[in-house]
Amino acid sequence: MNDATKPPDDEPLAPIAPMRPRRKGLYMLPNAITLAALFSGFYAVVMAINGRFEVSCIAIFVAAVLDSLDGRVARMTHSQSAFGEQMDSLSDMVSFGAAPALIVYIWALKDLGKAGWIPAFVYIAGAALRLARFNVNIGVVDKRFFQGLPSPAAAALVIGLVWVVDDAGYKGGVSGITPVAVTAFIVTLYAGLTMVTNAPFYSFKVVGARRTVPFAVIVAIALVIAIISLDPPKVLFAIFCVYGLSGYVVYGWRRMKGKPTSVIATSTDDPDEQGLHR
Repeated sequence: MNDATKPPDDEPLAPIAPMRPRRKGLYMLPNAITLAALFSGFYAVVMAINGRFEVSCIAIFVAAVLDSLDGRVARMTHSQSAFGEQMDSLSDMVSFGAAPALIVYIWALKDLGKAGWIPAFVYIAGAALRLARFNVNIGVVDKRFFQGLPSPAAAALVIGLVWVVDDAGYKGGVSGITPVAVTAFIVTLYAGLTMVTNAPFYSFKVVGARRTVPFAVIVAIALVIAIISLDPPKVLFAIFCVYGLSGYVVYGWRRMKGKPTSVIATSTDDPDEQGLHR
């Protein structure tokens, strides 16, 4: 190239067009499962309004199963996203917060007057506070335990009572101030307050995260399924009653042994908090 064809040194270079950021899509499968769980919660409320409480209870348990699947599917397919996490929290608030509170209120608490508002509101407020705390503390909580009763288990505890009584013949709800209504008042209030305690409830995440499990675990799962099939309302309610009390048992046992009772890590250097950071 001769001097005549060379561009002058002071000629400005053509500006480079900035690269447009790549648009992020939404992962279909895990979000579809979350939407199905959300629909189950909505459907449960509609069925309760129509007086079909057995169907309503089954819908909440279906929502709990779907809620346990969406996160696992996202991890298995490497499709985790911030959108999916927020969607899951909102779905949980509807299916395990608002829906159980409304169902138990329609079923047994409405005839208690304004006193019936107390456990229903405490429950829905406890679910909101518990979900907010879970999202904030997700990085500093021992993954083996939940801090407070998880909202699906709290919903199963409340809805399990509704299902058991409905299955016993109280179709269409409970009228008046009866022992059943008082029991519903106590159970709903207990579930709402237990969600915001610091009692450690076993999460089963360690077992679920393993690629392989002992053969005895598979046998135990098959045995549990067979027992549940004998009488689903009573067996499921009994299981969640035991689980709903287990956190306080673990808390008391840790205090007796002089072990830390909190599942929150405040220091990475404290030997007592080893394993609390992910």
